[in-house]
Amino acid sequence: QVQLVESGGGLVQAGGSLRLSCAASGIIFSIYTMGWYRQAPGKQRDLVAAVAVGGSTSYADSVKGRATISRDSAKNTVYLQMNSLKPEDTAVYYCSAQLGLKSLWGQGTQVTVSS
Repeated sequence: QVQLVESGGGLVQAGGSLRLSCAASGIIFSIYTMGWYRQAPGKQRDLVAAVAVGGSTSYADSVKGRATISRDSAKNTVYLQMNSLKPEDTAVYYCSAQLGLKSLWGQGTQVTVSS
């Protein structure tokens, strides 16, 4: 059974930090591009960061310099470290695993940043 299970969300004050985790099971983790997306109320789901199989990373302009994505193939887990959080970072954060045209999604974890 394929599962992506996110954790680490919560309520944090502006300027604070969070580390999101996504544990994958039922897939060959090492061949998937892993990513984090977020969706705020009334808005579309947007890419936050992605890490490819070879380790190369990409970030949305809005989080560059504040976010770090990493993957641990031994634990089948992808992480998103977010620092200097802003109220506009408030959203549901989703983990994704992508292989070609195939996309898998987690259930999401809420991140709320208070001002």
